[in-house]
Amino acid sequence: APVASSLCVQYTHRTVVITGGLLAFSGMALGFFGLSMVWMYATTGFLQGLGISFSWTPAISIVSHYFSKKRALANAIASAGECAFAFMFGPFFQWLISQYGWEGSLLIIGGIQLNICVCGVLLRPLASSCLLEASHCETETPPGNDVSRRDKEEKSVMHKTFNWMLVRRTEFVLYAIFGTLAAMGFFVPPLFLVPLSYSLGIDESWTASLLSILAMVDFGGRLLCGWYASLHVTKTIHLLAMTITLISTSLMLLPLANNYLSLAIFTGFYGFFFGTTVAIHITVLADVVGMPEFDSALGLFMLIRSTGGFVGPLLAGKLRQVTAKY
Repeated sequence: APVASSLCVQYTHRTVVITGGLLAFSGMALGFFGLSMVWMYATTGFLQGLGISFSWTPAISIVSHYFSKKRALANAIASAGECAFAFMFGPFFQWLISQYGWEGSLLIIGGIQLNICVCGVLLRPLASSCLLEASHCETETPPGNDVSRRDKEEKSVMHKTFNWMLVRRTEFVLYAIFGTLAAMGFFVPPLFLVPLSYSLGIDESWTASLLSILAMVDFGGRLLCGWYASLHVTKTIHLLAMTITLISTSLMLLPLANNYLSLAIFTGFYGFFFGTTVAIHITVLADVVGMPEFDSALGLFMLIRSTGGFVGPLLAGKLRQVTAKY
């Protein structure tokens, strides 16, 4: 993520997204050969992960740059796409595996990911808008006001480099800690939802519907929270605190589920509040550090947060092994 952000600063978001699409496709296509577990780690793990980071980071960044008043809604709509595809692709992936096996499925999914390059081509480079803005400022600068113009030029040059010094800002460090703790816990339930339902004796056909429910309510939560945040009735950071409290409460109630209906209800609550949290957490990051430092902050935030996403499932798996309970 920080590499993607630094490349966005030096080049364009379009270039980085297209590169990410090619890397993601290469990872899945090479994973088709499945020579060994190490090979799978290197291809579908590292190479595809690098490609997705190169694609996701600039795509989210450019949305935040283009929108100000409606930034929360724009981010919510942009991120809602993954929910729609998660709803449709769950059954689609199962069909692919049954028809072509996991090797053929990887190759087909890689071909689908190649469309990221097409999406990247559609991203208008920010450089053109920055030049227009700079020329507009230059025409409006009164003659003789060279100091003001020089300050703007220095500030413009300063923000063309990746700012690693954000790790010294207390507010950024605190928000990065939040992201790490959130990633440790909030991404675990979808991983264990299917085996949990199996342990409760729920039929496999009904189990697949739980993931669809999760995707649908997640979609609704993102759009609703993004719309509400764009009204500016509540500060986004306060709204985030409320959604975090609600998703944590739903997770603590989840163990009470003992049949399909109760599990579906709790899954719905969790998915909805998860969607509301995802919809605004990037917007809050922009509010915390400011837009001039946003590209650098996003890369560093994703780097730090990913440690939680890496450790969380491992700890959850260990807890399941020790306690024999989900």
